[in-house]
Amino acid sequence: MRAGRLISILLLLQNYGKLTSKELAEQLEVSERTILRDMESLSGAGVPVYAERGQNGGWLLTEGYRTNLTGMRAEELVSVLVASHVELLGDLGIADHFDTAVQKLLAASPAEASRGAALVRQKIHIDGAGWHQSNEEAPFLPVVQEAVWEERKLRIAYQRNERAAERIVHPLGLVAKRHVWYLIAETEGGMRTFRISRLSGAELMRESFERPPGFDLAAYWEQSVGEFKQRLPRYPAKVKVLESLLGRLAKERYVRIGECGPANDGWIACMAEFQTLESACEIVLSHGPRIQVLEPEEMRARVRAEAAAAAGLYGEGP
Repeated sequence: MRAGRLISILLLLQNYGKLTSKELAEQLEVSERTILRDMESLSGAGVPVYAERGQNGGWLLTEGYRTNLTGMRAEELVSVLVASHVELLGDLGIADHFDTAVQKLLAASPAEASRGAALVRQKIHIDGAGWHQSNEEAPFLPVVQEAVWEERKLRIAYQRNERAAERIVHPLGLVAKRHVWYLIAETEGGMRTFRISRLSGAELMRESFERPPGFDLAAYWEQSVGEFKQRLPRYPAKVKVLESLLGRLAKERYVRIGECGPANDGWIACMAEFQTLESACEIVLSHGPRIQVLEPEEMRARVRAEAAAAAGLYGEGP
């Protein structure tokens, strides 16, 4: 374990240039005292590591101490970073190994390639969580990508409240979520997210722009998704579900299962949160007799009416 941590310290210092004991401790989930002992071990093993004192100090490696992985170009490193599907690695319990592998690639790669790979993480973010599958087309993606990459202003056209709109934006990054591409851009009114498939035009402009200092694409996207989820409509209900159905119901796109009581004859009473009355009834009816609405009464009445109407279509006789 300790040998692996020493290697991780070496890779982190090679990739980031200078890190404090606190930063290293947070990255490796150990105490600062452990980091100090590790630095003594690295120094004793002949690794040229030293501490820079002062307010902006930290641990560094002697300039030029780096191994090179010849032949690894920036484009090749970028392809590795973009092609990774971390959610699948998480399912296998090896997501941390991917992060370690990336650190090793960056540490062993030429400086230009390492800078390029670090840059791509600020300009392209892959979000593999949730979201339904989509095969929608995005014909303006190449133009948008070029604008993001070259940090040039972009004139876009899109539909806004059923009216055509046009504006000039500063394209900061691309986010891919299950084959759906989004543009994160700075506008006169602040940060905006545009679904690229819904653009009706995109024109690359000559003027460049300055990226906002400290802008983090992944952090912005996660915050934006969280705010979007908070704005979604909510319709609470109490349902009784067959125990065998509970796991499947919890995976429904528009359902959030809350507090559940103990199982009773194979049934479990749960608090559930749907988005709307209409979507709640559709989901409940899709599971037939394996789920029953207990509250509210308006939902029970709606489900009864829909079930009766469906039963009427299949009355007795041919």
